[in-house]
Amino acid sequence: MGAVTTADRAPKQDRSRATRLRLLEAAVACLAEHGWAGSTVSVVAERAGVSRGAAQHHFPTREDLFTAAVEYVAEQRSTALRALPAQDRASVVAALVDLYTGPLFRAALHLWVAASNEPQLGGRVTELEARVGRETHRIAVELLNADESRPGVRETIQGLLDMARGLGLANLLTDDGARRERVVAQWTVLVEGALNSSPWGSPRTESGGV
Repeated sequence: MGAVTTADRAPKQDRSRATRLRLLEAAVACLAEHGWAGSTVSVVAERAGVSRGAAQHHFPTREDLFTAAVEYVAEQRSTALRALPAQDRASVVAALVDLYTGPLFRAALHLWVAASNEPQLGGRVTELEARVGRETHRIAVELLNADESRPGVRETIQGLLDMARGLGLANLLTDDGARRERVVAQWTVLVEGALNSSPWGSPRTESGGV
C-alpha cells in the first residue's frame, strides 16, 4: 500500500470539518428549539444527519459538544456584529435589537441557563459572554459614531444594549413586534439626544456625522 498523500488527506479533513460544523449548527438549533434538557447528543446527531458514534468521535461527551457550541455561538454573534454596515443611527439601533431577538441570541440564552446548572459549561460561558459583550459595546460605539469621553454617552450605549437584551428575553415568550417597534423608536430618540447634545446640555452642531 502506498503512502497517504496530502491530496488523499484533504478530502477526509474536509469531510471531518463539515461533520463537525453540522454538529455545532445542530446543537445550536436544538438549544434554541428544545432547551438544554431536550438537547442530548443523540438528538443533535440525528438532526445533523450523523450517527451517535460519529458525533462522539468529534465530541466524546455532551459537555464537550456544548462547550464547543458555546464557542461557535459566540463567534457567530461576533461575526454578525462585525457585518453590520455603517448607516444612520435609527438603523443601527434597530439592527442591534434584531441581533438580540434572533436565533443566535435565543441559543445563547439557553446556554446561559444550562451554564447556571452545569459547572463544566459555566466558566466557559461566562468568559465568552464577557468577550462578546465587550465587542458588542465597542462595535455599537463605532457604528453610532459615539464619543464616550462625554458625560452620559457610555451609559446611554450600555442602556441601549441592556434594552435590546431585555427585548430578546421578552421575545422568548411572545413576538410583540408592534410594541418592540415603538420601544426601538423611543430609544432611537434617546440615543440621538444623548449623542447630539453637548456636555452642558445644549444641542451640538455636527457636520459629516451619521
